[in-house]
Amino acid sequence: MDRQGGKAFGALKSKQEDKLNAVNEMFLNDPKYADEEDLNSKLESFKNKYMEFDLNDQGEIDMMGLKRMLEKLGVAKTHLELKKMISEVVGGASRDTIGYSDFLNMMLGKRNAILRIILMFEDKAKEQECKETGPPPRKTFSDLP
Repeated sequence: MDRQGGKAFGALKSKQEDKLNAVNEMFLNDPKYADEEDLNSKLESFKNKYMEFDLNDQGEIDMMGLKRMLEKLGVAKTHLELKKMISEVVGGASRDTIGYSDFLNMMLGKRNAILRIILMFEDKAKEQECKETGPPPRKTFSDLP
């Protein structure tokens, strides 16, 4: 059984994570974000989300990665909408990918980019799902359809 692919993929992911951790360190040491509450755990969460959708493992989210991210969240977008979102995140630069620094600037910045709003909405929905604990309420025959 050939395990080279798994090892190579693991090494690639590890290298990618090291790069993203280095960017996180820059943000942690940036006085601009010193007032940000719980910055370390936010950066860790953003890194994990970013790695999930960096399909080419090159440290950038391309059009297909963004498309997959939004489809997974149930918010399908057209090609033109995706290009507009990327342009909004990278600050109007003529690029077709979202770098990790751009992603963090969007998530930690004050500007309400469409992608940021969608991702924040997803996190809020997850928080509400997690709060429902305990046994389900008792049902009676009158509750049946």
